[in-house]
This record gives sequence, C-alpha cells and structure tokens, in this order.
Amino acid sequence: MPAPEAPGERLHRQLAFIDEVDRLKRVLRRNVVSDRSRRENSAEHSWHLALMVLCLAEHAAEPIELSRALGMALVHDLVEIDAGDTFVHASYDERDKLERERAAAERIFGLLPGDQARELRELWLDFERGQSPESKLVRMVDRLQPVLLHRATEGVVWHAHAVRRSQVERRVGEIEHAAPALWPVVQQILAEAVARGQLKDE
Repeated sequence: MPAPEAPGERLHRQLAFIDEVDRLKRVLRRNVVSDRSRRENSAEHSWHLALMVLCLAEHAAEPIELSRALGMALVHDLVEIDAGDTFVHASYDERDKLERERAAAERIFGLLPGDQARELRELWLDFERGQSPESKLVRMVDRLQPVLLHRATEGVVWHAHAVRRSQVERRVGEIEHAAPALWPVVQQILAEAVARGQLKDE
C-alpha cells in the first residue's frame, strides 16, 4: 500500500504537473495555422481535437464515453514535451520514437499523485493502442484535423514536402472505419488538393 501523502502534497504535485504541461505550447508542429501566419503548436492541436470530439462524436462507428474521449484528446500528445513532434511524412525510427515517448509518459504523468498518474497514463496508452471505441474516435480526429488544416492553408505544407496522396491516405485510413460518414469528405478534400497541384497524385 502506498504511503499516505503529506498534507498539501497532493495539491503540490497537481500544480507541478499543470506548470510542466504548459511547455506543450512550445512544441511546434509542421502544420501551419489556418491564416498561414505561423506553425501550430501541440497544445493548440490537442485543444482543437477536444473540440472536434465534442462536435463529431455522433459520427463514431461505435458508442463512446464522451468524457473519456475528451480526456484522451487532451493528454494524447503530452509526451511531446520531452519526445518532440514527429512529422508523419518523414522517415524516422519507430522503435526510437516509442521508447522516447514511453520515457516521457513515465516522467510527465509521474509528476501527478499516484491515482491521477495511473489514470492519465492509461488514457495515453489507450490512445496508443487504438482498440477502445474512445481511442478509435480520438485517433480518427487526430488524422482528420491536419487534413482540414491543409485544406484551409491550400496545402502549403503538403506542397513544401512533396507529399503524395497515397501517403496521406495511409495516414488517415483509420477514418474510414472509425467514422464512415466522414470518409467521402476526406476523399473529396484529397481529390481537390490533387487537382490544384497541392498534393502529388502517385
């Protein structure tokens, strides 16, 4: 049985965690915000995902527990504080990425009191596994959100990195099964991007 927390220790650990996760605002992603003025940060991305979960949960292929999905959306990228953001269309060592993210999860969630550390770490692991209805929904919006940003920015990042439609389709394929009603929308966005020369069709 864990030792009881000293008076004030629980709150101290919660505030330490809150201070630490503010660093997610400094983790820059490759995607740019819709007015193209700057790069998106990972905290903004997580907030956007949470709102998308609220708006799009009704399209999920399976019933979900909304509060769990929202928590997952908010914590799924906290490991990037230590591990950094990985550009999905670049070459990288998947094993190294996983090891860095696991170490980050242990450190960052470990700042919290034990029960909350376990709860948030489990949300993160659930997202990574992608097996629960909630994780399928959050992973779906995690794939959809960049596509919507690329549409809003006329594919500037896709074009800059010579991204191919087949690469994007592999990345977003989960959408077809997690929210079938959204798949034709994604296909239309990609077709329009190809027609406009924003995405390579090969």
